[in-house]
Amino acid sequence: MYKFANYTICFMKKILLFLLIVTTNIIAAQERYFSDPVKIPLLLSGSFAELRSNHFHSGIDIKTQGTTGLPVYAVADGYISRIVVSPTGYGRALYINHPNGTTTVYGHLLKFAPEVEEYVKDQQYEKKSFRIDLQVSEFLFPIKKDEEIAQSGNSGSSGGPHLHFEIRDTKSEEPLNPLNFNFQITDDIAPKIFSILLVPLSDKSHVNYTGVAKSYPIVFYDGKYHLKDNPTIPVWGDIGVAVQSNDYFNGTYNKCGINRLRMAVNGENFFTFQLNRFAFENSRYINSHIVYDEYMASKRRFIKTWHEPGNKLPIYNYNGTQGKISPQQDEIQKIELELQDSYGNTSILQFSIRGAFKNIPVKSTEETTAFKFNSDNYFENNNVKITIPRGSLYNNFNFSYTSNPSPDHFYTEFHNIHNKNIPLQKSINLKLKLDSLAPHLQTKAVLVNVDPTTEDYYAAGGTYKNGWIESKISAFGTYAVVVDTLPPTIVPLSIKDNALIESSRIRFEIDDNLSGVETIEGLLDGKWALFEYDPKSKKITHYFDDKRFELNKRHILKLSVSDFRDNKTVYEANFWK
Repeated sequence: MYKFANYTICFMKKILLFLLIVTTNIIAAQERYFSDPVKIPLLLSGSFAELRSNHFHSGIDIKTQGTTGLPVYAVADGYISRIVVSPTGYGRALYINHPNGTTTVYGHLLKFAPEVEEYVKDQQYEKKSFRIDLQVSEFLFPIKKDEEIAQSGNSGSSGGPHLHFEIRDTKSEEPLNPLNFNFQITDDIAPKIFSILLVPLSDKSHVNYTGVAKSYPIVFYDGKYHLKDNPTIPVWGDIGVAVQSNDYFNGTYNKCGINRLRMAVNGENFFTFQLNRFAFENSRYINSHIVYDEYMASKRRFIKTWHEPGNKLPIYNYNGTQGKISPQQDEIQKIELELQDSYGNTSILQFSIRGAFKNIPVKSTEETTAFKFNSDNYFENNNVKITIPRGSLYNNFNFSYTSNPSPDHFYTEFHNIHNKNIPLQKSINLKLKLDSLAPHLQTKAVLVNVDPTTEDYYAAGGTYKNGWIESKISAFGTYAVVVDTLPPTIVPLSIKDNALIESSRIRFEIDDNLSGVETIEGLLDGKWALFEYDPKSKKITHYFDDKRFELNKRHILKLSVSDFRDNKTVYEANFWK
């Protein structure tokens, strides 16, 4: 009787355990609104809000095994609301609206599903444009969860095959952190800390008795990060702390970004931020989120633990000093930095500073002009006019301008507009005087940003009017004017001696030396023909289409490529297809 009772209890425990597992799986399935967009292990090469050039990354980058053409699936029921084809940005991209108030985005695609592909191609031919941005009726392409919607690719401004995936708030269009939505991603690796940067924030501040920022390497022991050799760093005045760090996911060595940072001083929270959503119009504030001049000098991104007044990102919490540290004479302050990723993996760095007064000579500002971050700012002389609208600057600073002679192929002297180490949130207006420019060259004038060391330059646009060239610029630096009279180049890759050497397509390599390719027009037998453009490879491609063109005949092709200064190259050929 005892054995039977014991067996019954054991059996009941197994039944309860089974029911618990089933119930847990049902609850997990109910909570998992989104399925995975690809049906391979989700390995990431990019994370949400990762630090990128002039912007935060707005989604996650999913590795596609180094190839293109993998099936991409809708992660939930909904409908296709937008379709974009662009030579840059997300390339070929789909947007799907879902009943829960979110929109998912699938970027850098190779192909859309066949019915979507056909619709897009019809629109491209109707609008006579490869680049297209279509707002789609909710009744046109209803989508079910796990329905194949596309193939993964490498289109647009992609650095290699992968799927860019986003979740957005449909109403605000703000990207949300996909790592908060229970995708099957494994991450038990805490962020890695590489170094810190201590930055003097006033003319009278110093770090280790110098008025310049100083970095310190990091070591790991006893479960935490520490400064190498564990120094107590002498500082004075307002000091900012910044940290260089990357996060990593299981199964990949790609450098990703942290989700949360907290700084405490003597156990008191001084500064925190967490990034789980942001507005696209705020993304450029990343240049105030990091120590920008250090990035320009060393390409290392140090995340600040203090806040500049012109930074409008609504992600920060800080004390009354905006995160700035100012120890008193001989006061020891213990600093703790806590870094966390989206899965709660945490790293801690501890170190100490000591207040130590030293008189730092103040640099002369005789050749500068005080600019305020919260007002419009202007500078002009006989040869230059600069307008900096309110909201362009992150902080007050002393603006400087100088000029110096330029080589003969430039049409103005070199205008040194402050220096490239001060970032801009908004574009500013720059006008340069052109003393003598022949009438036939006036429409060819181009404002250029010059590297004063190498004298290399790249186009910054500009419009000539009444002896001045004017343009919006997004960075300080050295500017001058050149003229662009050279047309784009066209190199055929599929046609030789009026004979077709590829059976299914026509390809060309196109390039422009300065102002850039503006328009591409292909005419096949006098009718507009779609050429797909990939600026990364400088190639354009037309795929033969027997629905739109009669084949099995001799064809006449005319290809015209123009740059932004109306320089045009025309290529013509006859071939049989």
